[in-house]
Amino acid sequence: MASSAAPERGRNIDLEGAYRAAEERFTAANPGSLAQYERACESLPGGNTRTGMYYAPYPLAMARGEGAYMWDLDGHRYRDYAGDFSAGLYGHSNATVHAAVREVLADGVTFGSASAHEAKLAALVCARLPSIERVRFCNSGTEANIMALVTANAVTGRDKIMVFEGAYHGGTLSFPPGGSPINVPFDFVLAPYNDIAGTNALFDEHGDSLSAVLVETMQGAGGCIPGDADFLALVRERATRHGAILVFDEVMTSRLGPNGRQGALGIIPDMTTLGKYVGGGMTAGAFGGRADIMAHYDPRQKGHFVHHGTFNNNVLTLAGGAAGLERVYTPKAATALTESGEAFRQRLNALGQKHGLPFQAAGYGSLMNVHFVAGEIRSHHDLAGRNLTALDLFHLEMIAAGIYITRRGYMALSLAVSEDDHDYFVSAADQFLGTYGELISA
Repeated sequence: MASSAAPERGRNIDLEGAYRAAEERFTAANPGSLAQYERACESLPGGNTRTGMYYAPYPLAMARGEGAYMWDLDGHRYRDYAGDFSAGLYGHSNATVHAAVREVLADGVTFGSASAHEAKLAALVCARLPSIERVRFCNSGTEANIMALVTANAVTGRDKIMVFEGAYHGGTLSFPPGGSPINVPFDFVLAPYNDIAGTNALFDEHGDSLSAVLVETMQGAGGCIPGDADFLALVRERATRHGAILVFDEVMTSRLGPNGRQGALGIIPDMTTLGKYVGGGMTAGAFGGRADIMAHYDPRQKGHFVHHGTFNNNVLTLAGGAAGLERVYTPKAATALTESGEAFRQRLNALGQKHGLPFQAAGYGSLMNVHFVAGEIRSHHDLAGRNLTALDLFHLEMIAAGIYITRRGYMALSLAVSEDDHDYFVSAADQFLGTYGELISA
C-alpha cells in the first residue's frame, strides 16, 4: 500500500495548498516512477505515447498486475479501478483468457492467412449485439469508428456526419469543448447531446445531406454521461427518416448488459462499433451492422469495398476475445457486473449527500466518473463548474490509499474487483470527504 500520511493540517490553508502537499507526498513515495518518467522523457514527447496516461507531477509506472491489483516500480500495491479505460474487463490474470492466448501463441503468431479463430469470435459478437448481422475486425475503437463513417459515406453517397458535443470516438474523432486540432477532416455537424429540441433543429437543417449519425449511448471520455432513452430514440427515428446510417459507438458500453447498451434500451442502430475488452485485453476493434451494409465488404461481389489490415485477424486477439465472450463474460456475468457496478456507484453518490458536498459518480453499471459538481449531469455543459482541483487531490489521495483511478475520475470495473474492494474504496472516499470537506465547500 502506498503512503497514507495524514494531511499537514498546518499548511493546508486552502485546496491548492492541500493539493501541493499531496504532490509532495506522492513524489517522496514514488522515486522509482520518477526515475522511469525522466528516462522516458529522453525519447518520448512528455515521457509517454498515450496522452491519457499522463498526470502531474508524473505518472506511476506499473511493473505487474494480478487479478484486481497492480504493483508499481516502488512496490506499492493498488486496487485497479481504472480498468485500462474499460479494456481491462477481465482483470490482469484471467486464467481462461490467458490459457487461450498461450495456446495459440505456442502455435505461432502471424500467419498472413485466414483461421478458424476469426469466424468463432465473429459469431459470438453477432450473437451478442442485436444490430450486428455481419462484422469485420480491426485494431482499435478509433479505427472501427473511422471505418464505420467511411462505410456510411460510400453507401449513401453523402459526406456530412452528425456527431455530438463532448463526444469521444477515438484519438482522431474527439469533440471536447474547444475542439481538437487533429481530427480527421470529415464534414461534421456538431449537435447538442441529450438535447431533443436542439438536435431536431439540426436534423431539420441538415438531415437530407447526412450520411451518418455517430453517437455514444453513454459519453465515456466526456464524463460518463448516459444518453436519455427518449433522446436516442429521437436520433434513431430522424436518421431513418432521412436515410442516414445510425452508428452506435459501443466501444465502451457494449459491456453494459448481455446485449450492450442498445439491447437494454431496445434501440437498434444500423451499425455498431466495438473495441476495448472485445479482444480479451489484446489490441482490438470491430465494426458491424446490417447484412446489406456489410455486404459491400464481401470480396466475392463485384465492386466490393477493399478493407485490408495486417493485424485485423491476429490470432492472439481473436482467441482471447472468443474465450472471454464464450466462457467468462457470459450474458449472466454481464448482468451481474452491471448490477454490482450500479450498486457501488449509488454508494459513492450517497457519500456526497452524507457530507453535503458536490461529489457524485455519473455513469451506469461498471462505467462511472467521479465529479466534484452539484446538480444533474446531462451534457458537458453541466460539468463547466466542476472543481478540478478537488478532483486532482482526490486522485492523488486515492493513490496514497492504494486505489488506482484515472486523473479525470473515470473508472471501469473489472470482473476481478470484489465487494470487499468496493467497501475499501467507499471507506477511503468517505475519509477523503471528511478530511477535505471544508476546503472543497469553501
